[in-house]
Amino acid sequence: MLTVPGRAAVEEGLQFAQSRRDWLLRQIHKQPDILYAVPGASIPIDGHPVEIVPGTGRSPTLFEGKLHVPGPAQRIPAKVAGFLKTLARAQFADACDSYTQKLGRDYTRLDLRDTHGRWGSCSSNGRLMFSWRLIMAPEAVRNYVVAHEVAHLAHMNHGPKFWATVEQLYPGYTAQRLWLRQQGATLHRYRFTPPEDEGPNLDHRHNSD
Repeated sequence: MLTVPGRAAVEEGLQFAQSRRDWLLRQIHKQPDILYAVPGASIPIDGHPVEIVPGTGRSPTLFEGKLHVPGPAQRIPAKVAGFLKTLARAQFADACDSYTQKLGRDYTRLDLRDTHGRWGSCSSNGRLMFSWRLIMAPEAVRNYVVAHEVAHLAHMNHGPKFWATVEQLYPGYTAQRLWLRQQGATLHRYRFTPPEDEGPNLDHRHNSD
């Protein structure tokens, strides 16, 4: 996908991409292989591989290392995503409640998004946001991210007092932080749309970020 500013012409974006072709190819080759959430594939939940298989009933069910997903094949990836988001919200809510109680601060709202630039955030008004893809990471990694963002309720910076608070909430967080740096990108390899729905895509839109 190529994103260009709204004021720029599509042709200019294509010419720029062509001029940086070799660099772009090197970056693409560094990316983990894409895996689609379809029957027969495996996705991690809490860091453990779970096989996706056809199921019956109304909703996906996790049982003995398999995620049983009912419905037509083309709907299965979206249903897997819905299952993960629902599970993520429950897990994040429990962790946020636990760490804010330990800190003695409260949060105002919990949001889940599919973000690429950050795993979580905390606003000045106490609003916490997390990437729902962290439900696929080991539980310890997810808990570190929650502790990190909850610590921002007390310190809206990354100074010594902030990191001391993170250590207080989640002692020995270094290994989890390292996992995110080394393995975090793999959580974006999973796609939750039918493979046939994805193809060359030129996205020409205003970039307000």
